[in-house]
Amino acid sequence: MTSIRTSGLTKDFGELRAVDNINMDLPQGGVAGFVGPNGSGKSTTIRMLLGLIKPTSGEAEVLGQSIKNPSTYLHRVGGLIEGPAFYPSMTGQENLRVFAALGGFPRARIAEMLEVVGLGDRGGDKYKNYSLGMKQRLGIALALLPDPDLLVLDEPTNGLDPQGIVEIRSLLMELGASGKTVFVSSHLLAEIQAACDSIVMIDHGGVVFGGTMVDLLNRNSPTIRAAAENEIDTNRLIELATNAGYQSTRVNGAIEIDAPSVWAPDLNRLAWQAGITLKELQATSADLEQAFFAMTGNNKTGTE
Repeated sequence: MTSIRTSGLTKDFGELRAVDNINMDLPQGGVAGFVGPNGSGKSTTIRMLLGLIKPTSGEAEVLGQSIKNPSTYLHRVGGLIEGPAFYPSMTGQENLRVFAALGGFPRARIAEMLEVVGLGDRGGDKYKNYSLGMKQRLGIALALLPDPDLLVLDEPTNGLDPQGIVEIRSLLMELGASGKTVFVSSHLLAEIQAACDSIVMIDHGGVVFGGTMVDLLNRNSPTIRAAAENEIDTNRLIELATNAGYQSTRVNGAIEIDAPSVWAPDLNRLAWQAGITLKELQATSADLEQAFFAMTGNNKTGTE
């Protein structure tokens, strides 16, 4: 069974097409990333999935239920879309009590959820005295109150310091490992790569990739960049790479070889044995940022 499935999901705002024929199929369990440049349609897609706005056309299911009837699945979904309007003068625990009463959630879960998000010993502190990271964790605790099967988070690490980012990442991975599905949108690509099992990448309102993180990174092959001190030796470098079974391309006086980083010392040794002096030798591993730029042609990330 899938946690989120869409087919041709589209949203227009007047003449502007914010989401264009999106198809995705996310399995249950684990952490799934949702990335794209500014204005690519991420937040609009999330709002449609949560029943906050209606699509112009297309279909979607959340936990096996059509988004045409959000009441059939929203009780199984926890969401953190924008910072919840917590009461500054109330404690974290008191705030959760208010929302539990409004949502009809069992108050017995409050203490447990504070422990889950690392606020077990700070639940009695007033919200206004919380750090930004603590406020984000309280928001996630609120999203977890209904014991959801699906947790949808839009920029959960926004504005956090490095320590706070690592804490949220660890929490999301723990939740995904527990059997819940975590669907997280973020512009921090390194964090998405570290935390997520699968990923959906969109650009200009449409999906450019959907699948496992491993498959995406495999598409963006690692390379070795090498340059000979004497440019006349460039052809000989290409020959060394070809003989080793690797393809290479000329780039600005150097060559880029489609080879794993572990082959770089071998290339250095082969070049020396052939009497070639290298002025540059650099290995790069595949990462999400490289894949993002290659697939979107964009050098900026974020949310609309």
